[in-house]
Amino acid sequence: MVHVSELISTDIDSYLKSHEEKSLLRFITCGSVDDGKSTLIGRMLYESQMLFDDQLSALKNDSKKLGTQGDGIDFALLVDGLAAEREQGITIDVAYRFFSTEKRKYIVADTPGHEEYTRNMATGASTADVAIILIDAKQGVLTQTRRHSFIVSMVGVKKVLLAVNKLDLVDYSEEIYRQIVSDYSDFAENALDIESITAVPISALLGDNVVDKSENTPWYNGETIMQYLENIEVQNQRKQASFRMPVQWVNRPNPNFRGFSGLIASGETKIGDKVRVHPGGKESTIESIVTWEGELQQASAGQSVTITLNDKIDVSRGDVIATPTDPCGESDQFQSRILWMSADAMIPGRQYIFKSNTQSATLTLGKLKHRIEVNTLDHLPAKTLELNEIGVCNISLDKRIAYDSYGDNQTLGGFIVIDRLTNNTVGMGLIDFALRRSENIHWQKMDVSKESRAEQKSQTPKIIWFTGLSGSGKSSIANILEKKLQALGKHTITLDGDNMRHGLNRDLGFTAADRVENIRRVGEVAKLMINSGLICITSFISPFESERKMARSLVSEDEFVEIFIDTPLSVCEERDVKGLYAKARSGKIPNFTGISSPYEPPEKPEIRIDTTKLSAEAAANQIIEFILE
Repeated sequence: MVHVSELISTDIDSYLKSHEEKSLLRFITCGSVDDGKSTLIGRMLYESQMLFDDQLSALKNDSKKLGTQGDGIDFALLVDGLAAEREQGITIDVAYRFFSTEKRKYIVADTPGHEEYTRNMATGASTADVAIILIDAKQGVLTQTRRHSFIVSMVGVKKVLLAVNKLDLVDYSEEIYRQIVSDYSDFAENALDIESITAVPISALLGDNVVDKSENTPWYNGETIMQYLENIEVQNQRKQASFRMPVQWVNRPNPNFRGFSGLIASGETKIGDKVRVHPGGKESTIESIVTWEGELQQASAGQSVTITLNDKIDVSRGDVIATPTDPCGESDQFQSRILWMSADAMIPGRQYIFKSNTQSATLTLGKLKHRIEVNTLDHLPAKTLELNEIGVCNISLDKRIAYDSYGDNQTLGGFIVIDRLTNNTVGMGLIDFALRRSENIHWQKMDVSKESRAEQKSQTPKIIWFTGLSGSGKSSIANILEKKLQALGKHTITLDGDNMRHGLNRDLGFTAADRVENIRRVGEVAKLMINSGLICITSFISPFESERKMARSLVSEDEFVEIFIDTPLSVCEERDVKGLYAKARSGKIPNFTGISSPYEPPEKPEIRIDTTKLSAEAAANQIIEFILE
């Protein structure tokens, strides 16, 4: 005799198996603050239980009586939880929720509407098949509605469901609904890359047109939200695209096995297929496809596998294994669209960390081509991007990477921007295309090397980088230092801040962006001086730690000596040889370091000099002693 719990267990297994075979739809709810996103999700989760068959309902009741775990979600508890979050003022960054109906499974990204959480909305949209954009019927189309719609379009979501919510608060007015739909369509249809926009009038709180048709909107003959989600057909573009697998790690459990593990980003492959490894372009054929469950004959997008090759070619983490019939591109310069996610402005010329899937590189942001105004979608001139602003700019990397344009492959065409000092993600970007100039520029190897130039001069080339406030004594000490080095027979050159702005950097002002570009150019010139075998002395305020680290990274660690002239601001103001502080205090000089623009002191300089205790002559002697040692 079979125990009833065994029957229930069998039915549960059968039910879960049926879930595995259902199609999966990912969608995101987005819009402005208090448009009703979480209320809508709670309503959908609560009412979708009605879509389950009677057998499942009985199964859940019986399993509770027996103290066993039935099907997943306590819907009422979940809705109560959402309400409690709102009452307590709790804001969730991105809440991913799962539910299922008879037809398909769903993963929904519930993202907050606040401007400061736009980054979270972009994250949720990047994997969505459909976007539900909510609009408060009493508020209409707002700036955040437009911003979210633009981001949805930018990250490749092609289908939008426009949910005009809170119709109960406007007496289910057809006129208001039609006007909102018209306003949104005027904004979206001519400018956004969206295939279809379907509008539905709803009250998420009361359930109108969420699951069942509402008697309160007899003038609406379309689908409810759940009917739309149940019936919408979404192509799996990842499986249809060409084969790509970024290598996450090289698997060598023993000397006889060398596999390359990763998640297949797109396409499919099978044993015997030819593949090409990027960057570099070496080719081989697939020997085996291994998973935890055993070996496979073929694998496709979304599967984590380990691939072995028939040839012993060099493959490392960050490489991409692709099909040779439609290979990846390789480049180090791109045009890209950037969504800035940091309260600190994006500054062209500054270096950041580029991360695309398993590939990492040092990224330098070029000048902005334009900023996109989300309300009008106009292209506006701009030098920087502020929080939540979107722009188009060129980027350059310190090495070539494998890539596809974002439109062709979201995995290889998308990237994040990471601050080098804080390690915070400050932006996301989409690659449009590689710059042609990157294909036409090649490094020319010279027979005369840096080492031979230095040997000719009988010295070790170095960058002596002075930093400190205006009036701290940098130029005075640098001048004495160079004279002493020349007296010792050393070959030197000094790059002074004011002198450089008379020539190479005469086109730059004193905004944060111009200061960054100023130091970037100086760093590159100093690197050329090092390559010529010289001792290069630089005397610049160089107020930002990020740019000083950038300059250091251009040469070997032992070739860079940072000297912090640590003179207090009050002392610099007392000296004020050029009268600059007085003008800055009176407002005649904007963006003056120490007064209206910040100075970031070095964290670990090689030498720190306090000019209130040490003369310029003694400081120069201390530096020479350090260099000679």
